[in-house]
Amino acid sequence: MSDEAPEQESKTEDPSSKKLEDAHKKGDVAKSQEVTTWFMLLGSALVFSMLAPWTSGQLAGSLRLVIMNADQFDVTGAGFSSFFNGLAFVMIGVVLVPLAVLAACGILANLVQHRPVWSFDPVMPKLSKISPLAGAKRLFSSEALVNFGKGLAKICVVGAVVVAVAWPERDRLDTMMTADPHLILADFQELGTKIFTAVLLVITAVAAADFFYVRQKWWKQHMMTLQETREEYKQMEGDPHVKGRIRQLRQERARKRMMAAVPDSTVVITNPTHFAVALKYDKSMAAPKCVAKGADAVALRIRALAKESDVPIVENPPLARALFASVEVDETIPAEHFKAVAEVIGFVLRLKPGQAGGWRPSA
Repeated sequence: MSDEAPEQESKTEDPSSKKLEDAHKKGDVAKSQEVTTWFMLLGSALVFSMLAPWTSGQLAGSLRLVIMNADQFDVTGAGFSSFFNGLAFVMIGVVLVPLAVLAACGILANLVQHRPVWSFDPVMPKLSKISPLAGAKRLFSSEALVNFGKGLAKICVVGAVVVAVAWPERDRLDTMMTADPHLILADFQELGTKIFTAVLLVITAVAAADFFYVRQKWWKQHMMTLQETREEYKQMEGDPHVKGRIRQLRQERARKRMMAAVPDSTVVITNPTHFAVALKYDKSMAAPKCVAKGADAVALRIRALAKESDVPIVENPPLARALFASVEVDETIPAEHFKAVAEVIGFVLRLKPGQAGGWRPSA
């Protein structure tokens, strides 16, 4: 308990939807046994008040038929098996409806508390379930003490309610043994209905309180520490350090591809040192395309590669700044810069032997 207390105190964050979903998949859900008891009592009350006369009538009719014709039944050899099977079939048919009502109440009790769950984890064999030490800890734990207190209080309260309801009827109970059997059944049903109603009213309050207690306890058990929240975020969204490293690697690859395209460019327009934009144009293109651009150190690297590859460098600060701000790598230059770029490319191509003119944008 001393180790669990500090750990629980450090859990200050609400459980995430992922943690609750994982717990649900393992069959770990908030379930109050008192709510199940309430639904089973409700089903029993319905069976007792509505189906008991029909059930007893059907059973009494079948037994009356057997007793009145007892001399006509063959109960020797194969005849006894047939007689017994027929009687068992009648009795099963009589109790089948009450059992179906109780089963439906049991299923409804679970659906009210949580959505359907299919998990074999709770029934899987675990060493902690057969360990004497773990069993002793569970037996003398605070949870076992609370459950014992709840059970004892429930027995006392329900017992007091039953006595309070049945005590005023004690005179009827004395005369019930000498009354007609049909009247006994009616009186017994009336008294039983009163007891069921009173007990249900008490168990309703007990079940509601227990449900909120179990729900709150289950929620606290799944609360998370700040570190657990961060780790889960990393698992779901990715480690920020890893994502940053991946982004850095992508930028480095893109920069390498960009630098590799500089020697094949047609012209590099500079600012002269702060900005550099490398453009490429051939006759198959509708308009020049930016193959590389950079500022400061990257711009100096582009100029150096251009010099090494004999790519013409044209200093035009306004055009360099405009192209750097308006066009991305591998994109065609904007239409508003067609005229200025056409003049630069035309000038560059006229300097090369065997080439004249240059790119002329269509009107």
